[in-house]
Amino acid sequence: MPLERPQQLIWLILCVALALRVGAAVGVQWWLDRQPGRTFVIEGDANGYWHLAEDLAEGREFAIYEPPRRVLRMPGFPALLAVPIRLFSSPLLPARLLLAVVGTVACGLAYVLGRMLFDVGVGLTAAALAAVSPTLLGFTPLILSETLFAACLLATLVAMAWMVVARGSSFAGETPHGVRPVGLPLGRGLAMGLLVGGMIGVTCYVRPSWLLSAPLFGGAYVLLSAEKGRALVVAVCVVVGAVGVLIPWGLRNERVTGHFVLTTLWMGPSLYDGLSPQATGASDMKFFDRDNLMAGGMSENEVNRHYTRKAWAFVRANPGRTLELAAIKLGRYFKPWPNAAQFGGLLPAFVIAAFIVPSFLLAAYGWWMVRANFWVWGLTVGPLLYFAALHMVFVSSLRYRLPAEYPLMVMTAVGWRSLGWRRQKMDMQTPS
Repeated sequence: MPLERPQQLIWLILCVALALRVGAAVGVQWWLDRQPGRTFVIEGDANGYWHLAEDLAEGREFAIYEPPRRVLRMPGFPALLAVPIRLFSSPLLPARLLLAVVGTVACGLAYVLGRMLFDVGVGLTAAALAAVSPTLLGFTPLILSETLFAACLLATLVAMAWMVVARGSSFAGETPHGVRPVGLPLGRGLAMGLLVGGMIGVTCYVRPSWLLSAPLFGGAYVLLSAEKGRALVVAVCVVVGAVGVLIPWGLRNERVTGHFVLTTLWMGPSLYDGLSPQATGASDMKFFDRDNLMAGGMSENEVNRHYTRKAWAFVRANPGRTLELAAIKLGRYFKPWPNAAQFGGLLPAFVIAAFIVPSFLLAAYGWWMVRANFWVWGLTVGPLLYFAALHMVFVSSLRYRLPAEYPLMVMTAVGWRSLGWRRQKMDMQTPS
């Protein structure tokens, strides 16, 4: 049965999402104000982001620590934080409120993705689930990049869905559910490819871990297209668009370090954090401060290369332990409750698990219902699997799963509504 007044319903859901996130922002700030000497819930990462945001707001060099690390972080999240820092004398609460707005936008984008790939009902259900998810709600007001990254990732997925829907008639197998396939002229395909790639590049300004989605999406587009030659040109545009958006940052990095770096010089230490004799699957960067290689004269680029070599040397020497660590990291990634001590406690674990476990089960059922259509589950479940694979190499925790939970809510909504449809069908078939 068609839903009545879907526009009013989505605005109601978004108002609830915003109210919950504003309440969480005020609550987190109130709690921290009563913790002497404590400014952030997760101090290390948040302190770094805040310092870089202050650099941008005050026109200083974008660098942190001494000796300065100039290519440690991407500038996207600090640039967002720089806005309240520039506008307010006490910017922490305004920054959290700004993130509440960003989190609400992410819920709206979950609706758009669900509506594009399925129908209005799935979109509304996905937005409602994202609005009340304990993990998505709880992390929104934290001074961490997850929420902004999730919103940018969802915008990228919406652009990908638009491109797939417009070219549905050329893909092998089924077209997106409920979508009437239409043709896609080459000129429009090139423009859409550049748009998708550009959105991937913008997302990488928040976190570089999304960069591999450009060749992966482009490759899938070619493989599932009936017109390989034309699809290959469009796929190249996706990669070109992503790289093109990042070139200004790479040129800036070349100017300050002497090396053209498209993302950051932190991959080597991060890799060694996850692949080393002391690795446990959790992040522990004490080795970086202990070694203090930059104080010994190494450049930021040399330090990055040094730890990259050490990480791969560990893998070659310890293949068994590497596989064991991969399994540990996978477990940490999919754990239904947080691994971090600051989010510990029986009640938070119960609340989060009570939402996550049914959500994942419904998403698995939703995937089963649409498993023949790669695109609809690839754009909803795909990010979850993408980051799972990535963090079997690097360190892992629930935090790295959070951005992928927004699109996953679309597949959870499919599972929920499929159960409702089956119940309705059984009721109709039951004799009175």
